[in-house]
Amino acid sequence: MHITSYTDYSLRVLIYLSVQGDQLTTIQQIADSYGISKNHLMKVVHQLNRKGYIETVRGKHGGLRMHRKPEDINIGVLVRETEDVTLLECMGPDNGCNISPVCGLKQIMSDALGAFFAALDNYTLADVVKDRHQSQIMRILQIV
Repeated sequence: MHITSYTDYSLRVLIYLSVQGDQLTTIQQIADSYGISKNHLMKVVHQLNRKGYIETVRGKHGGLRMHRKPEDINIGVLVRETEDVTLLECMGPDNGCNISPVCGLKQIMSDALGAFFAALDNYTLADVVKDRHQSQIMRILQIV
């Protein structure tokens, strides 16, 4: 399975903000640290804010920060919210496959997807930014 850049960027934003703690950060700072487009991040940040993962502070000294604690953000839930998990046409609403009533592939792929999410459900964002990783992440992203 291939995770879209939208989900990848969502995870990256949350990782960045998690290691920042309560300090406000701009979208530009995150984009610069990862070497990715500010325009792409704006869409991601907007959705993360709408879903309550982060909060935005407007104004001259505004920015972004975490709204939830990293231990309260389940990786499986986040990926489900940011990905289209329709692996096959027959798993979606626009099924046009004429063999789907007798084909076993849908069940196999559904089982595989379930196993994928079962694994992700075992982890939170806190697992990604554990203390032993936090200082290394900050150094690599040049967060001061």
